[in-house]
Formats: sequence, C-alpha cells, structure tokens
Amino acid sequence: MKTGVIVYVTGDSPSDWTESNEDDKRLFAPRADMVKVITRTTGHFDLHDAYFELISRGMSFIVCKLAEFNESGQIHLTGRELRLCG
Repeated sequence: MKTGVIVYVTGDSPSDWTESNEDDKRLFAPRADMVKVITRTTGHFDLHDAYFELISRGMSFIVCKLAEFNESGQIHLTGRELRLCG
C-alpha cells in the first residue's frame, strides 16, 4: 500500500519562501511514498488538488497534516492530522 501525505501550512509564508526552500519534504513524513505541501503562495491550490494528484499516482493511504510557519520561516508540524483515504 502506497502512502501519501499532504502538509497543509497555515499562516503567511515569508516573502522569499518557495516550496524548494524545504529541501527534504520527507522530514514531514519519513515513511511516506509522496509528500505534497500546500501554502497560500506555493504548492497546490487547495486540498482537493493535492488529494487528486496523490490518488492518481497510486496512493491508497493519505493523511493530511496541519503545519504552520515558525518565527524563522520554517514549517513546523502542529501534531494535528486527519486520515483522508485508506
């Protein structure tokens, strides 16, 4: 069973932040086969967009994790998550 994770980041991102700033998305979910990040300025447009991409790439277990930007502009997981599929 392939596992996908959506990291939904709340709050305003730093002005110079891009999705490539997060060098290793696998830090959010080390056992996941694919990780997608959603912010206000980069990544997918919404949760449905990321969910559809994960489903279309064969993920059968999908979890959405809530995160926020900390003071230094890095993404910090809040510990809240919701299983969306599987």
